[in-house]
Amino acid sequence: QARLVESGGGPVQAGGSLRLSCAASGITFSFYAMHWYRQAPGKQREFVAGIDNVERITYADSVKGRFTISRDGAENTVALQMNSLKPEDTAVYYCHGQRFGFDYWGQGTQVTVSS
Repeated sequence: QARLVESGGGPVQAGGSLRLSCAASGITFSFYAMHWYRQAPGKQREFVAGIDNVERITYADSVKGRFTISRDGAENTVALQMNSLKPEDTAVYYCHGQRFGFDYWGQGTQVTVSS
């Protein structure tokens, strides 16, 4: 059974850094494009960053230059390094895996950035 499990969230002060990780199991990881999304209170879930199975990378404009996505095929993990965090980055961050006809989400990890 496919499962995505996020870790690494928590409280941090503005300007600080956090590294999120998502461990995938039950899927052929190398076939999947992996993404990070986030959802702030009262807002819609939004795309943050994505890396496909040939490591083409895209970022939301709001995080370019501050966040870095990477994947490790040996460990079946995808990471999101978040630097220069801002209070507006506060949200629940979700890992998402996608390939044609298949779509999986993790349970989310809370990131809270205080000013």
